[in-house]
Amino acid sequence: MGVKSMLPSYELGFYALVVTCAVFYSGSGIFEASRDSMNRKAFRDGIKPGWHYFGRKMDMADFEWVMWFTLFRNIIVFALSGHVLFGKICSMTVPQHRAVMYMIYGALAVLASMGLVYLMIILSHCLLLYSVALAKQKWLCYVAGLCCLASFKVEPFGSWQSGFVTGAFDLQDVLFYGGCTFTIMRCMSFALESCEREEGIYSIFDLLKYNFYLPFFFFGPVMTFDQFRAQVSTRELRRKDDEMKSIRVNALLHVGAIMAVDIFFHFFYILTLPSDLKFVNRLSDWSLAGLAYSNLVYDWVKAAVMFGVINTIARLDHLDPPQPPKCITMLYIFAETHFDRGINDWLCKYVYDHIGENHDHILKELVASIATFAITTLWLGPCEVVYIWSLVNCFGLNFELWVQKFFQLGPFAKLEAKLSGAMSRRIRAAFGAVNFWAIVLYNILALNSLEFALLVTKRLLVLGFPVSTLSIWFITYCGVQLIKERERILAIEEEDKGDKAKLE
Repeated sequence: MGVKSMLPSYELGFYALVVTCAVFYSGSGIFEASRDSMNRKAFRDGIKPGWHYFGRKMDMADFEWVMWFTLFRNIIVFALSGHVLFGKICSMTVPQHRAVMYMIYGALAVLASMGLVYLMIILSHCLLLYSVALAKQKWLCYVAGLCCLASFKVEPFGSWQSGFVTGAFDLQDVLFYGGCTFTIMRCMSFALESCEREEGIYSIFDLLKYNFYLPFFFFGPVMTFDQFRAQVSTRELRRKDDEMKSIRVNALLHVGAIMAVDIFFHFFYILTLPSDLKFVNRLSDWSLAGLAYSNLVYDWVKAAVMFGVINTIARLDHLDPPQPPKCITMLYIFAETHFDRGINDWLCKYVYDHIGENHDHILKELVASIATFAITTLWLGPCEVVYIWSLVNCFGLNFELWVQKFFQLGPFAKLEAKLSGAMSRRIRAAFGAVNFWAIVLYNILALNSLEFALLVTKRLLVLGFPVSTLSIWFITYCGVQLIKERERILAIEEEDKGDKAKLE
């Protein structure tokens, strides 16, 4: 109820004004804190010389972002440009064999960048999981795959395998673990899809073509085997109307996002500030809330840029890869919270949806979410912060269902039925605002530190109560109403498209 309910335009305008003013007010506090802390000794490792003519230094605390656009920039441009050129030639000359050509190019690129021993390690894991797939037993595929994944994520097995790779360069560890762990996920998808096949099993050649597609190899996203095989096996390569225009627009948006982040890091030190808890503790509650929220938004932008660039390359190859994650600004439901849609699709298909089915049964949902977060914990690398992050997010996901079931009981259902659609929407948005901040607080655990997450929680819920707590809750409520309005418009558009399709 309340999904397509309208609110008065003046009410939505008021919500937009409140959110806009709050964002600017919070942002001004972070800007002043960044300016005042530019030369602090505690921030020397995170803030480096930047735009001298503006008198600004740059936040360089994010290793991944620095790696992509300094150390790894030329390698990315060279390797992916070669793949695009190679893929275009193959699509024009031998479209029926383009998957083989992609595999050859990918394997040679891996060999050139990481060496023969690394390639042999990858092939050995592929061969092992292919052999397990021959038994066509799903439980065996899960056990073997998770054991292989643990061999890279649990010490001393990970260091033992990486020790075989000779040579040393800045990106060796990143490429080693990235390529290996994504390989295991792809091999598990291959094995599980082979179990579903009624006649025989897919060949080892199919697995190698799937695994050595270069754009996905080192950093993902993971496209499940059934989707990859269906798309790459298409012989008639036709593009949809305006598809190339869409690809060019997306490419320009990614370039714009990279430039925007670079500018942002010269004026807002959102990554370095949380490292000094004494300094952060002197910020206002508004600035602290904005700092926590900004960290989540930035991590989404980073994921959107990385997967967006890779997805653009894949779309040029006539594939339809997993889309970038949904913006954290548009989220107030735990079930939609993810920063890697490829891994999320993989987990949903093979674990979460498989066990939880329609996600309506409390016990099945609990078992499904525990299994999902257990595998996610192994994927991220077991450690104290990851354990806590998994526990609280698993609780949040199940708590949503518990609350939903509770309010579906007779007395509450009858009470809501008596309310207008607009009032029902307002009440749901109030609960959604609480959920929104639960998502923020739970996820800054992994993005920053446990200490920073506890500091934000204490300031906003304990020391800031009631003024800061209720004020931020109301502003978040206004934001959730704007999200719901967008969802309402999209739902109406989808309904109209469905009606037109039926008439045609």
